[in-house]
Amino acid sequence: QYADDLSDSFLSGEEENGIITKNIKNEINGNWISAPNSIHEARLKAKAKRRLRKTSSRDSGRGDSFSENGDPSRGTNGTAPPTSPKSKLLDRKSRAGKGRGLPKKGGAGGKGVWGPPGEVYDLEEVDVKDPNYDEAQENCVYETVVPPLEEGAFEKTLTPIVQEYFEHGDTNEVAELLGELNLGSMSSGVPMLAVSLALEAKASHRELTSRLLTDLCGRVLSRSDVESSFDKLLRELPDLVLDTPGAPQLVGQFIARAVKDQILSKSYLDGYKGRVDCVHARAALDRAAVLLKMGLGGLRIDNLWGTGGGQRPVTQLVREMTLLLKEYLLSGDNKEAERCLRELEVPHFHHEFVYEAMVMVLESKGEKTFKMVLQLLKFLWVSSIITVDQMRRGYERVYMDIAEINIDVPRAYFILEQFVDKSFSAGFICEKLRDLCPSRGRKRFVSEGDGGRFKLESY
Repeated sequence: QYADDLSDSFLSGEEENGIITKNIKNEINGNWISAPNSIHEARLKAKAKRRLRKTSSRDSGRGDSFSENGDPSRGTNGTAPPTSPKSKLLDRKSRAGKGRGLPKKGGAGGKGVWGPPGEVYDLEEVDVKDPNYDEAQENCVYETVVPPLEEGAFEKTLTPIVQEYFEHGDTNEVAELLGELNLGSMSSGVPMLAVSLALEAKASHRELTSRLLTDLCGRVLSRSDVESSFDKLLRELPDLVLDTPGAPQLVGQFIARAVKDQILSKSYLDGYKGRVDCVHARAALDRAAVLLKMGLGGLRIDNLWGTGGGQRPVTQLVREMTLLLKEYLLSGDNKEAERCLRELEVPHFHHEFVYEAMVMVLESKGEKTFKMVLQLLKFLWVSSIITVDQMRRGYERVYMDIAEINIDVPRAYFILEQFVDKSFSAGFICEKLRDLCPSRGRKRFVSEGDGGRFKLESY
């Protein structure tokens, strides 16, 4: 402290003029000075060292240094020395003057950093000496436990799965979804729910349901589940008939198909002989027995429900539409023809029905076919079975092929013009479509000044 007071205080004028002539030894900051002129130099050095100590913690990297005479100086060529933070922006060394001068966290510090690059974390070995060590933990296996599905949530969970299946038809996806559920004892309710939904759906959906039951049996369901499910269906037929009057016949067909697909035993029907009191259940079992007997005679039970329109080949659809028209010409039943056309489930292909009907009119010889087909097309138009688009496309296809049809039917142009005019009068084609009807040009003869040549036909 005396040295600091001595270095901070200024000498008087008398001392500076050499009043003190004796050699005195004074101690300043650990330096023994013997001459008055050396006191001034010692004071400057002490002051410079003190300044250096005070700023070393925060300004140690600025490169400020002092020469022996106390003048501040820079590094060589006026540049910042290597300790400057400007040259070490990413340096993570401690600035507090503590530690060994190594990077923080071994160079892996920073927010969100788990360790240095390339470090691989292995499984931690269990410390046997750990007071919390439990020997049973070493052989412990963890598995995901799915709680069993509650009875109230069964129908709510499975109904969307079955309805989506009716759209995509992928049985593997349904099997995966059901495998993720813990059905438990309610697995026998899956076939019953699927058949109940199919009773109110289309024939193609019933075919998909039969395929679903076949694919699920052995993977998700057992044969006993399928049998108990059909037992419940037979018991609940009186309630199902209220919503679906044809339920007994449809359930009988499902049973016959299940026996054919070998997911029901052949002795299933024999177990009900003489033990059925319900009229509807007896009708379903009789229907199944009849179909199985017909199967022995050559009936293909695996095609019992038919095939959906989108899955049928075009040639088969054309053949069925032709048979439908021939049956209509024999019976004259418009509603039966409408029902058969609906069951084909090909609303995008109804233009083929219009085309085949018109070609049948052009190839016919009497007025009966003309009037009946005109009446049928009007009926289907009024009932919205055939849309405007499909009707227009059917007529346009006949317009395009009339030249080829005329080769086999010489009066095709005349009959087509009459049919188009009657269709416009009936109101199921527009005026623009009527005007597009092609007409055959009249042949001109020698008397009309053509030099004995026939004019080419114009269309």
